[in-house]
Amino acid sequence: MSDQEKTSLWQGFKAFLMRGNVVDLAVAVVIGAAFTNIVNSVVEGIINPLVGAFGTQNLDSYTSCLKGPCEGTGDAATGVRILWGSVLGATLQFVITAAVVYFLMVLPMAKYLARLEARRKAKEGAHEVVQVTELEVLKDIRDALLAQRAQNGGTTPPPGQM
Repeated sequence: MSDQEKTSLWQGFKAFLMRGNVVDLAVAVVIGAAFTNIVNSVVEGIINPLVGAFGTQNLDSYTSCLKGPCEGTGDAATGVRILWGSVLGATLQFVITAAVVYFLMVLPMAKYLARLEARRKAKEGAHEVVQVTELEVLKDIRDALLAQRAQNGGTTPPPGQM
């Protein structure tokens, strides 16, 4: 492989890594992993004890027997069981994760971007008002010059008197 091909490959790879969506994805994965630990702690420390107040603290132990006899646990279990407690636990973890991401990241960022957009539009509106005002002033000057010219009998004043 020539030096030019190596340089081209390296530059292409750097361009790929520096794209916004790749960097955003990497940040999302890291933050998602950190939130997973937090959400697991919330589910195990708060949700499971609340559920435990009505039954067992381990959601995985909630099962229904589809085909009996359902006896035993783990590998020694007989029958066909539906582990709906595991599905409930995973669903709660997903909902909590989604809520945390939405309320702590997406919503504040959307509000921040909306404020930036409102400021940008306000600046554009002020800039347009200034431009319109300048245009009106120039029109007034033109009209005054035309009126002055008409008072002088239509003659143009010598340069330097205007």
